[in-house]
Parts: sequence; C-alpha cells; structure tokens
Amino acid sequence: MKTQIRDLLNRAVGQLRDQGSLPADLATPDFVVEHPKNRTQGDFATNAAMLLAKPAGTNPRAVAEQLLQALPANTLIGKAEIAGPGFINFTLAESAWRQSLADLLAADGAYGRNESGQGRTAGVEFVSANPTGPLHVGHGRAGVIGDCIARILDANGWNVKREFYYNDAGAQINNLALSVQARANGVGPDAAEWQSDWYKGSYIGDIANDFKAGKSVTVEGQQVTATGDISDLDAIRRYAVAALRNEQNLDLEAFKIGFDVYFLESSLYADGQVDQTVQALTDSGKAYEADGALWLRSTDYGDDKDRVMRKSDGTYTYFLPDVAYHANKWRRGYERAITELGSDHHGSLARVKAGLQALDIGIPKEWPEYVLHQMVTVMRNGEEVKVSKRAGDYITLRDLIEETSADATRWFLVARKPDSQLTFDIDLAKSQTLDNPVYYVQVAHARICGVFRQLAERGLSFDRDNGLKQALDLDDRAAHELILTLLRFPDVVAAAGRDLEPHLIAAYVLELAQAFQSYYNDHQFLVDDANVRDARLVLAQATRQVLANGLQLLGISAPEVM
Repeated sequence: MKTQIRDLLNRAVGQLRDQGSLPADLATPDFVVEHPKNRTQGDFATNAAMLLAKPAGTNPRAVAEQLLQALPANTLIGKAEIAGPGFINFTLAESAWRQSLADLLAADGAYGRNESGQGRTAGVEFVSANPTGPLHVGHGRAGVIGDCIARILDANGWNVKREFYYNDAGAQINNLALSVQARANGVGPDAAEWQSDWYKGSYIGDIANDFKAGKSVTVEGQQVTATGDISDLDAIRRYAVAALRNEQNLDLEAFKIGFDVYFLESSLYADGQVDQTVQALTDSGKAYEADGALWLRSTDYGDDKDRVMRKSDGTYTYFLPDVAYHANKWRRGYERAITELGSDHHGSLARVKAGLQALDIGIPKEWPEYVLHQMVTVMRNGEEVKVSKRAGDYITLRDLIEETSADATRWFLVARKPDSQLTFDIDLAKSQTLDNPVYYVQVAHARICGVFRQLAERGLSFDRDNGLKQALDLDDRAAHELILTLLRFPDVVAAAGRDLEPHLIAAYVLELAQAFQSYYNDHQFLVDDANVRDARLVLAQATRQVLANGLQLLGISAPEVM
C-alpha cells in the first residue's frame, strides 16, 4: 500500500511539473509515506507537500491542495485530508483493505517477501568460533542474529550464503593441544604445572581420553582418527580441533543453524593467500618495515595509527589473515559481505577495511558490513549464572537449549537490538505463561489453529471468498488495528533487511499476536451467521499465516497445538 500511495504521489508531482506549478527540472524529493502515530488521523500520512513547498515558492498547505487535486483517479484512497502545517493523511477505501487481505492470503508463505536483492549474492558470516571449546551464550547470540539476518535477506531477494570461519590456527589452537596433552598425561587444572592460558573444562579430559582410545570423528565428510600417541602434539591438535568442530556443529544443529560454507583460517596459509596479501600490500607501497616489523599504512584510510601486520618474531597479527579472508570473499563474488561479531572485535574493523582498500582491487569502502552484538548476562532465580561444569568457566549454548528450548533461546537472544546488552532470564524463558513473549506468540498461532479445528468439529463451513466479500468493520478499533498490523508485515521485512535488524521481526510478531488477542477477546468466530463467521475467519487465517511467516524468519516453530 505504501508503494501504491507513493506511486500516486509521484505521478501527481509529475503533473504539477508538467503544468508549471513546480519547476520542470525539480527532482522529486525523498518524501515518506508512513502510518501516523495517531490512528484517528488516517491510515497513512506523507510529508511530500512540506518538502516541495520551498521549490514551489509557496506554503506547504497550498502545495498539499495542489497534490490532492493532481492525484490520479484510483480505488485505493477513500479519503484524503490536509493536517497541521501541510501533512496529507490518507484513509484507505474498504475495497483496498479487502483486496490487500486477498493478496495476503493468496501469497501464503511468500507474503512479506520481495525481490529487492535481485538475486545478488550476499555472504553472511557468523559464529566463527575458535574450535577450542563448546559454544557459549555469546556464540548463541551471534548464531541466531546471523541466521535471522540470512533468513531476512533471503526474504528480500538475496542469494544468501551462510559462512562459518574457523580460526584453526594460532596460539589458542596450540594451547588447546597442550591442554589435551597435559590431561592425557594425567595433569589436571589443579596441578602446579598447569598453565593459566590452558583450557580447564571437563571436555578437555573427554577429548584426551578419546584420543588415547584411538577414536574417530567425522567433520564435513572427513574422518580424523586419533593415533593415541600422546607425545605427538600435531596429532593431538588435529584430533582436538576435529572433535571440537564436531561438537560445535552439534550445538548449532540443536539451535537450528546450518552453514553453506565452512572456511578454515589455516587454508589461507596453506594456499599462500596470506603471503600473497602481504606481497600485494608491499608492492602497492602500503606496507613498510620498521622496528623489525611489517606495518600497514592504515592512517591513509582514516585509522588513528599505522598497524603492525607481521611482528618482529615473524608471526602475523590477527587482522592480516582477516584481510586475506575478506579478499577471498570478494573474489568469490560476494556483492554484499556481512559479518556478525561480538562488540569486543570493534577495534579491528577499521584496520581490516583499510587493508582491503589498500589492496586496490575494486572493493567498495562500505564493504564489508558489520553487525556487532553486546554481551549476554544469564540469570536464574534472580542471580547471575556464570559457570558450567562442562565448560569450566562459562555457560554453554547447549546448557540454555537443554534447560529452556531452542525456540525460547533463539527468541530471547534475537529479540533485542544487537548493540544492546541483554539479560537472558532462564525462569522467564522456561515459563509457559503469557508473560513469556515467545510463548505468547506461539499460543496465538496455536489458538487460531484450534479455532479451525473446532470449526470442523462443529460441522461448520468456512468460505474464504465469501469472507473477503463482506464489509470490514473498520469502525471496530480492534479489527482496524489487526488489519493495519497484518498489512504492515512487508514493510517490516524490508526494513529488517535494509538495516540488518532481525529484532524488528520479533517485535512485530509480538505486536501482531497482541493485536489478534485484542480482536479475539471481543469477537466470537464460530457464529451461526455464515457471512459474519467467514469475515472473521478471514482475519484469523491471515493472522495465522503472517505469524507463521514471521516466526519462520526467526527460525522459531509455529505450533498448531500447545
């Protein structure tokens, strides 16, 4: 509807240009069409006249009158009024509402989707945890935000590739191997020789026992078998990484998350891509030697100081392989690259972008895009929960899923804006009450399914076409609010895709469930009057469909019975 109103206004502006009321070379301003905060002022409002007043050389209300006179004939708008300093408020014709509901129901599971992405490729990288332990709650937040962004971009017409970047090289992986080797030798975290940067969780002991027993693990189709030789640190490293990659995959599977691409940091070294990146930066004059280290001239790209790429001991700083990795993404054809990270990574983003610009291979300045999430605090019985027996010093994602559910965990980790700190209340997530927002939304869907089951049980019929022909009771506040909310879903999907904000979908489906509950409280559905029954069941069916579509974008189930 917004698009149709915008089109009518654009055509009106064009007519005013043609007749000389507006300058012939005037570009149409970027006016908004939005829902007014006060619903008594109409269904939609625009500021077009206020933006055109100055170039028109008159006041906004006069321009608004001209726009209304120039609006093409249409069946969409029932009433248009000028308000305040020059806003135009539109009230839609009832036939437009009915047609929109018909379009919604005809679209079914595709309702809300659009083709703005035009099939272009977008890579969404998320989680990307070091394979050094089970996934923690922060990884869970990254996982659900990234997965929902991928789902929403797909709904906006993008060809989405989900990517997991394994940091399987460097000091942390070496510490993992040393931790497993120590446990295999009977040295535990309480021993004097245990190093402070080794991993203490009980899972390290499990891996050590499995390694000594010669067990095998399969990751992405490749089997890794433990040699049992506890003196072979490389063999321990290979098996430990494979075991923990498999463990993380099981965590993600329980969380309803999968990936199209698993990319190993070690492959950048094995394929020479890190060395090639260093050479390219050196050849371009953007790298220089100083104090025994190799530096990037990142100040040329707005950084506050130049950054070390290769330290004096010959090892690379962590941002250099990140530059090589993103250059690899660019070569793979990602027109849009989105990375979901914890906010503690913020400091490295500018230098990665600087490195990509210094390569001078055509990468746009705004590429890649980053979505950063804040930390999660887990609460139970009003107290913070910090320790998991299995992980040693943090709550794992599996802990939350097993104590609550995958649906509840996904909801609570995605329902807030990513850059806001989040408190995960286990007691609320477990509760089967209407205070629990995910339970509230799922109950609304199940309740509608129950209405249609009762319809069959009572031997009553439902004729959707007949229902769509009935007059809509737009004077009924609950009905009007429900219809407005239903038809706003495509705008929410578009906004969530544009701004990479999946929490907008969670807020929307909760609002829709609340709007339906208000309507449900005031209206009987299974009445004897077939026309009334059909009209109300049309709204129920539309609500059920949109709730299911919204929950699908969140990766949350839409149960028929609860």
